[in-house]
Amino acid sequence: MPTVEESIDVEVPVGAAYDRWTQFESFPRFMVGVDSIVRTDDTHLHWVITLAGVTREFNAEITEQRPDERIAWMSRGGTSSHAGVVTFHRLGEGSSRVTVELSWSPEDLVEHAGSVVGADDLLVRVDLNRFKSLVEDEHGAHGRRQV
Repeated sequence: MPTVEESIDVEVPVGAAYDRWTQFESFPRFMVGVDSIVRTDDTHLHWVITLAGVTREFNAEITEQRPDERIAWMSRGGTSSHAGVVTFHRLGEGSSRVTVELSWSPEDLVEHAGSVVGADDLLVRVDLNRFKSLVEDEHGAHGRRQV
């Protein structure tokens, strides 16, 4: 089972990074290949993704959530089998580190090949950089919310 772990430092307080990350419906704004996410209740999400021309749908269950610290999930049903955790670390008053760890079971030859050549690591890195831009733009250079 391939695993990716990537981190990025953002110039916003840890609470702002956590709050932005847990607005799941906005993932398409910074995650490549995410078409939509619908929260069906407090712990369940329905995802629609398109990668390499293939669209997949799956449900995920939030298995652990500690505000400003971590959120973990696991897929349930559908065609995609994966699990992950995102942790949030205070670096200073206006800065934090976001760490994403994902594990999944590749379903086909394309997914296996992508895993072998590191495409998955690159995709997570790109998503984290886009998240950084989004959350820093929303909160200004020093973590203050823009009005």
